[in-house]
Amino acid sequence: MLHNGCMPLKPCFLAASLICAGAIVSGQAPAPLTHVERPSPPTRDPHTPGYVTATELPDGTNAPANADGNFILGPTHNPAPEMSTQDGVPKGRIVEFTMDSSESKIYPGIARETGTFGTPDPADPAKLVVTTSHPAPYTRKVTVPQQYVPGNVAPFIVGADGPDALIFTALDGLIAQHKVPAMIAVSIGNGGGDAQGSERGLEYDTMSGTYAEFVEKEVLPRVEKEAHVKLTHDPEGRATTGGSSGGSCALIMAWYHPELYHRVLTYSGTFVNQQWPSHPQTPHGAWEFHEHLIPGNPPKPIRIWMEVGDRDLLNPNVMRDDMHDWVLANENMAKVLAAKGYHYQFVFARNAGHVDRAVRQQTLPEALEYVWQGYPSKAAKN
Repeated sequence: MLHNGCMPLKPCFLAASLICAGAIVSGQAPAPLTHVERPSPPTRDPHTPGYVTATELPDGTNAPANADGNFILGPTHNPAPEMSTQDGVPKGRIVEFTMDSSESKIYPGIARETGTFGTPDPADPAKLVVTTSHPAPYTRKVTVPQQYVPGNVAPFIVGADGPDALIFTALDGLIAQHKVPAMIAVSIGNGGGDAQGSERGLEYDTMSGTYAEFVEKEVLPRVEKEAHVKLTHDPEGRATTGGSSGGSCALIMAWYHPELYHRVLTYSGTFVNQQWPSHPQTPHGAWEFHEHLIPGNPPKPIRIWMEVGDRDLLNPNVMRDDMHDWVLANENMAKVLAAKGYHYQFVFARNAGHVDRAVRQQTLPEALEYVWQGYPSKAAKN
């Protein structure tokens, strides 16, 4: 949390967050941007009362790739072998293109004025009022590494906050070992900014099927055209991934469109109250996943891998809504997924921050292998 009570910036995979948070008073001119030291999040104990029971792993080791349940990583995070470029390992051909907001019928673009944030709704402190968001153009890059055999219909993974070099490297190593199917990665840049009132926040934190529909209608057809590939329509051959709000987005895509995606991989998922604008059916944003949606609905055909760090975000913020603790949110997710009988693996990482790079380098190959369990190693023919 910032000392002035505003939201922290949430780091993306490789994309830099561009919006700094500064409080405003509704109806007044935007407050000037000031530098405020942000205290480090506290270190949480995975054996805290109310947290899920989890298996302690030997330091430096990962959970088994075929095991459901809850696991605790030790404090040492060395890169997995697949995270190093190795001679003789085929590398996917990379295609990159740019998408402009003027081309989108779904996301024409918004931005929050620099140096501004928002204020709690006096009638509902769980709702944030943002008065400085306005239409604004954006461009985004889409990066597509692929190991593709012409004529095949390819499985793929959609990633937020691209380009994500770590996942590209991990897939090269895993595909070479036949631990995951040969697939295409669709790494999509966000539309800019962060949190409420920004384009990134609108895309990733909104509890609806809109972002999945944007990907389906506007991104994937461009991928097929630019990269000269055919992508599967089988939800078993489609995965989503992301960190922070990109992580909540990954689950949102599968939750609202399980006919499109069955596999989800998240780091430090923002399963907290971050949605803007508010919606009466999900007034607490992605906090609703573990508060109401998963407990109150029949299980969906989703396999999910989740991670959170012991020094992950804890942000009381201006709203004082008790729904901005990333560790508690992910712990609660593990509880409700277990209660509903989902196939899931939850990793609590010691000595780890938000979307911790060292933890990703240690766990990403295992996470991908877990998420892709049960999918055939050979792509389907036309």
